[in-house]
Order: sequence, then structure tokens, then C-alpha cells
Amino acid sequence: MDIETVKPTPQQLKARRTRSIAIAWALAAFVVIVYVASLARMGPALFERGF
Repeated sequence: MDIETVKPTPQQLKARRTRSIAIAWALAAFVVIVYVASLARMGPALFERGF
């Protein structure tokens, strides 16, 4: 039993790579926004606590 697979064209591979890079940048931006928002919510109390 031979399974047939679809081979993407070079144009489709380039589009997939571009889309993956865009998603990675969007995810990284989201992480940075959440981190900065967390620091902003905690405010100066974050640096005044004892260790």
C-alpha cells in the first residue's frame, strides 16, 4: 500500500516560511508586551521587596 503525499511547490514553501516567521515575531511581541505590562502593574514594589 503506497501512500501518496502532496509535495509543496517552492512558492508554497516560501510562503509557509514567511508566515512562520511572521507568527514567531507576533508571539515574541506578545511575550514582551505581557512582560512589560506585568512589570508596570507591580510597579516599584517589585524592587523594594527583600530577598
